[in-house]
Amino acid sequence: MKFGTKAIHAGVEPDPTTGAIMTPIYQTSTYVQESPGKHKGYEYSRTHNPTRTALQNALAALENGQYGICYASGLAATDAVLKLYRPGDEIVATNDIYGGTYRIMKRVFEPFGLIFKFVDLSDADSLAAAISDKTRMVWIETPTNPLLKILDIEKITRLCKEKGIHSVVDNTFASPYLQNPLDTGADIVMHSVTKYLGGHSDTVMGALVTNNDELAARLAFIQNASGAVPGPQDCFLVLRGIKTLHIRMQRHCENAMKVAQWLENHPKVSKVYYPGLESHPGHALAARQMRDFGGMLSFELKGDIYEEAVRTMERLEVFSLGESLGGVESLCTHPASMTHASIPKEERMKVGLKDTLIRLSVGIEDVEDLIADLEQAIGGD
Repeated sequence: MKFGTKAIHAGVEPDPTTGAIMTPIYQTSTYVQESPGKHKGYEYSRTHNPTRTALQNALAALENGQYGICYASGLAATDAVLKLYRPGDEIVATNDIYGGTYRIMKRVFEPFGLIFKFVDLSDADSLAAAISDKTRMVWIETPTNPLLKILDIEKITRLCKEKGIHSVVDNTFASPYLQNPLDTGADIVMHSVTKYLGGHSDTVMGALVTNNDELAARLAFIQNASGAVPGPQDCFLVLRGIKTLHIRMQRHCENAMKVAQWLENHPKVSKVYYPGLESHPGHALAARQMRDFGGMLSFELKGDIYEEAVRTMERLEVFSLGESLGGVESLCTHPASMTHASIPKEERMKVGLKDTLIRLSVGIEDVEDLIADLEQAIGGD
């Protein structure tokens, strides 16, 4: 079954009671049992909910996985993964990483005894030097946030398997439409479902997908025991959102490429970070590893003047200045003060995340309007 057909049909069936083609919103906390312990597969909605079950099955299918487990947010999903490990265990993570991931690792789990190393995994060979006898997992994010580095998933996961350690891929920027890390050896795929999977900036959710029976059982236990589950209304919204994932992602990619090419040729722009550009150091790997290049890009203005970067963002009219990404509308973000503010400035500067970097989530509007908006904002007095 091809991706577009899976996006619409996988994991969902007409409601057996009414024939409703859309999965109902099972807005209930509990379920009547025929006898103690004798029920229809559902006891309490923290543990299981039919709307959530349908979504979990759909997400698993999109990632070519067996098990999907949904959580109340992307960070709740990350939290569940990190709870698989114990004090003294070491996790190697890419050093260009979402600020919330860095924060939960350093400020929540490090005080409990987990050890974190942040390494430039765009050089896959650097991973071998970073792994120690304490390493239990490698956290991969590709394309990275916000510098759009491309990590070689197959090469990294192969090394992880050789060493007997887990590999987890944050696939949020790409979505299952562009790459499926389980196919190239990853143990777990993580999504901030809030972004491209939901696609309409109207829900917050996270998900994990795996083919590993043991990991799936442990993660489902954590989901139930810790209780960070999404409600049925949010699950319904995401089920609706993923039915158009393929056509939305096509437009995101087309628009982002045109915007990136336009920015690269603008006299006031010094650098554009977009893997679809041949000038991008990870372009060849992205072309091999991904089906297209995504809807995310970042850029810097010549002079690296903070005030000018801020004025440019303030002048935007079609692009909205805000957190998040992956919605149908175009968004502009200032990573240093917004999505990555929790990372100390000295750490941001080490990886090249400047205070003047501007990140764009390119939406599905008419691209001519997006370019005109950038033209007036960058060229404004």
